[in-house]
Amino acid sequence: MAEELSPYLENSVLIDWQTPSLREVARRLSAGTDTETAAACFAFVRDEIRHSSDIDTLAMPLAASAVLAARTGLCFAKSHLLAALLRGNGIPAGFGYVRLASRESVSGFCLHGFNTVRLKEFGWIRVDARGNNARVNTIFAPPGESLAYLPRREGEYFLAENFPRPLPVVVEAYARARDLESLRAGLPDDRRARFGPM
Repeated sequence: MAEELSPYLENSVLIDWQTPSLREVARRLSAGTDTETAAACFAFVRDEIRHSSDIDTLAMPLAASAVLAARTGLCFAKSHLLAALLRGNGIPAGFGYVRLASRESVSGFCLHGFNTVRLKEFGWIRVDARGNNARVNTIFAPPGESLAYLPRREGEYFLAENFPRPLPVVVEAYARARDLESLRAGLPDDRRARFGPM
């Protein structure tokens, strides 16, 4: 049976790749093979869109087009933009998450968001365009994977699923937040860890 990829190509309120500004950037980043195009999209989001924690900003965009306009966002927002640029080039893209210990979060843990991308040559791989700094250095080098954070402590783990849509808990955290400071204090966590199996 053929793999069902349409959910990983859909346009939505958050992954609004059909927005003219996004279509234009996606077209500009198109670079031949899907691997070359994915590399260009990855580098753009990693290097040109600053992570909100690395700069002095109050912006907290979530939809891909808003992230592009603001030129900044947290990991979740950046993953939405990368998914939109990939999908705008016909490349299936989804979302992955890792649960990490966090001193900022009220729960003591939070999710970090990254992307999954399906390349004709390599199949599904994970990529992380969080943005490099003194502690983080990710690259695009399929079939290898380069992620900003790996689970190392008790209670940390990768969520096993390859999600076609952003997790509702991420969207809810943004909806509850009054500002970027309250969003950081209420970063989304994996509900299954807190409440047991869903």
